Amino acid sequence: MAQMTQQDINGVVWRACDTFRGTIDPAQYKDYILVMLFLKYLTDLRNDKREEYRKKYKGDETRVERAMSRERFVLPEKADFDYLYDNRESKRGEKSIGELIDEALAAIEDANKEKLDGVFRNISFNSEANFGETKERNTRLQHLLEDFHDLDLRPSQIGNRDVIGDAYEYLIGQFAADSGKKGGEFYTPPEVSTLLARIVAPKSGDRIYDPCCGSGSLLIRAAKEVPDGNVALFGQEMNAGTWALCRMNMFLHGFDGAEIERGDTIRNPKRIKDDALEKFNVVVANPPFSLDKWGADKAANDPWQRFLRGVPPKGRGDFAFILHMIASMTATDGRIGVVVPHGVLFRGGSEGKIRRKLIEENLLEGVVGLPANLFFGTGIPAVLLFFNRAKKDKKVFFIDAGQEFEEGKNQNRLRGQDIEKIIETWNARKSVEKYSLLVSPEEIEENDFNLNISLYVDTFEEEEEIDIGAVQGEIVQLEVTLENTRKELALALEGLGIR
Repeated sequence: MAQMTQQDINGVVWRACDTFRGTIDPAQYKDYILVMLFLKYLTDLRNDKREEYRKKYKGDETRVERAMSRERFVLPEKADFDYLYDNRESKRGEKSIGELIDEALAAIEDANKEKLDGVFRNISFNSEANFGETKERNTRLQHLLEDFHDLDLRPSQIGNRDVIGDAYEYLIGQFAADSGKKGGEFYTPPEVSTLLARIVAPKSGDRIYDPCCGSGSLLIRAAKEVPDGNVALFGQEMNAGTWALCRMNMFLHGFDGAEIERGDTIRNPKRIKDDALEKFNVVVANPPFSLDKWGADKAANDPWQRFLRGVPPKGRGDFAFILHMIASMTATDGRIGVVVPHGVLFRGGSEGKIRRKLIEENLLEGVVGLPANLFFGTGIPAVLLFFNRAKKDKKVFFIDAGQEFEEGKNQNRLRGQDIEKIIETWNARKSVEKYSLLVSPEEIEENDFNLNISLYVDTFEEEEEIDIGAVQGEIVQLEVTLENTRKELALALEGLGIR
């Protein structure tokens, strides 16, 4: 069988969605698809490892099974994809396919409690509400198993590839493109994640935290910036389905020790140590834009002292997440990278007061403006804010990267060269005409702590000067030509006897 590309894998996964279309909501069947992808990947990985050990131990099954027992995970008997596929034609009086899949998932959880406990708790393939009555349910799940059987996810075939992470991003992108603003505003394009992770530049030994971690892609990208992989990952995610996907994603990427909590970061932060918020060297996030009802009613009495600089407006939670991140970074070397909507730069009221205090405390290191229409289903322009406890000066660095991108049919995209230019400029911290500027706190104060990028980086392009005399000359020439044409036409008509 030819080696599968990511495009092949995405194609199979997307076709598998046909099993569910029109039956349940895309946001829900996405979870079923990714769980099945996870199970297929575990099975193929197990089979690949077993084959490797059989070659190594020349078919000595005792030594093979001993080696398999020391692997990172256990797939119990009748709990792998191959067993489910072989039993996909459920007969009368036997267990339904949904029951078999649910039992397999429960057995996998039991056998890998430390790493996967609770991951499949909120999903059932035997749900009549989602898949219909038994006969209809069996038919759908049989098709699903047959779709995934075409996938070959053995590492010996696909290499060390981010299969579930890439497939997840692909699916989110597809769903976001179909579902408009609601689907797109929570999806971080991989190019943006890469840019953010490279600028915060995690180091060996760092502890990295994402308080709105979603599927964990941003955490994983940040971790991959550390060549020796010596980092510890922490996250919190409120959505139960996304939390489960994040646990699977961490597992598949080998971050078995990642601690991913479930819950509302603002109302119920889970990373607590010694009765205080736990501290991290690097904090990254793409929080939901301008979240309504984020918990403003409880903020004035916040036990974690996060809102001493002010309480953000109850209908816009952007600064609530920023303040949580600032309270979570270490006092000596803490760095933050966060994706926010442009309004965070200039809105007044309590947000203006918070912004002023953050600048006066010399925490804000820089602002990077991104091109419009990068996010699926919405043209909302976004910016990246970076905070640093160990700034070397009091200035704020502005980059306007909004003009350099690849224009797409539905969404724009940052190209590799655009990312490299931003990184190079950021690292050099140099002012470039119409692109970047290092700004003093005094100048920001003169602008009433408004951080709107256009106040500092002038990208205005003067229009080419028009030569009025030359234009008048062209008009006169055109009029002469027109008059001559009229005369020639009149003579021609006269020759034809037409007046």
